[in-house]
Amino acid sequence: MASSRPPELLITGLGVTSAIGQGKSDFTSALLAGRHAFGVMQRPGRQKGTSFLGAEVPSLSLPERFTKRLLRTLSFSGQVALATLQEAWDEAQLSTVDPSRIGLVVGGSNLQQRELLQTHESYGDQLDFLRPTYGLSFLDSDLSGLCTEQFGIRGFGYTIGGASASGQLAVLQAAEAVRSGQVDVCLAMGGLMDLSYMELQGLRALGAMGSDRYADDPARACRPFDKGRDGFIYGEGCGVIVIERAEHAIQRQVRPYASVVGWGLAMDANRNPNPSCEGEVRVIRQALERAGLSPEEIDYINPHGTGSGIGDETELQALRECGLLAARINATKSITGHGLTAAGAVEIVATLLQMRASQLHPTRNLEDPMDVEFNWVRGEAEPHDMHRALSLSMGFGGVNTAICLQRV
Repeated sequence: MASSRPPELLITGLGVTSAIGQGKSDFTSALLAGRHAFGVMQRPGRQKGTSFLGAEVPSLSLPERFTKRLLRTLSFSGQVALATLQEAWDEAQLSTVDPSRIGLVVGGSNLQQRELLQTHESYGDQLDFLRPTYGLSFLDSDLSGLCTEQFGIRGFGYTIGGASASGQLAVLQAAEAVRSGQVDVCLAMGGLMDLSYMELQGLRALGAMGSDRYADDPARACRPFDKGRDGFIYGEGCGVIVIERAEHAIQRQVRPYASVVGWGLAMDANRNPNPSCEGEVRVIRQALERAGLSPEEIDYINPHGTGSGIGDETELQALRECGLLAARINATKSITGHGLTAAGAVEIVATLLQMRASQLHPTRNLEDPMDVEFNWVRGEAEPHDMHRALSLSMGFGGVNTAICLQRV
């Protein structure tokens, strides 16, 4: 197969925060055990005479280097961004890298919606008392500005929006920036999209978010690829991935997780939330061709797998058309929930942690699979010597992305 393989790009650091655990160690343990945190959400600003289901981060530990004065000015999304980036930064030993050669791409826009709603409710009738930081927090540049300031990043920093594909889209853009020589190292973040009851109600009204069927049984509500699914279940999360050229990683003697060998990005020319099999097939084939891999060489797939009616159906159709029936497959969202802008990054982190552990996490609630021909990991974790993985992420507005990762 013809290949246009880019220079070797390595992933050398990971950071993760989710409802099932903060940090790689806790996250991996919970993931492999299939532990969840689904329930009726309790965070202020999430309910208004409602009982939306989801998974919320129970507590957040922040490094002492971030002062209480700073933290008081930050939204929850900002606090999670700093904590998650710190983990990836330390693992990749980025304090030894020229800050002018480090870049940051934050995946996600409109990340601080709950914070903004609460501000409107608190200060709408007393504008003179509005905190000056509101003039920053409503801008998409706020998280990238915060992170570049706190970590001294001087290469570039920007946000990129692709709805639920934002996290993986950030990884693709980071890979392009390193491949082109724009920077030596680039951090890709899938930011925590902090939803208020307004966004949650909008997603329910669209028919995208569940769950009516399991309203009284939150543990059973999130069920990607199961015939009993009735929509996605939200889950707070943030993931950070560090990408750099192999020669730079070798110089610093950092241990890589994998190499990024291929990726694909395509639009459906469609504003609406409905997916396109043709678009998903295109990005899968782009990623495989760029990686120089055949479908038979992929031994693991981390799908988008939200639990939506048409979305799961379309994704399995695309995988079938691309000849990807044999690879092992599980659904990370069945454990973490759907992190929206964070999802693609968190699921790449989950893929790489499974690769390193040589184990695959279970798919919760996969009681009656939509298609039994796929090589599902169901109720329990299973050993698997993963060599080449494919991760998929799609977003409202017709965004399709795919990435191929190879063990090094």
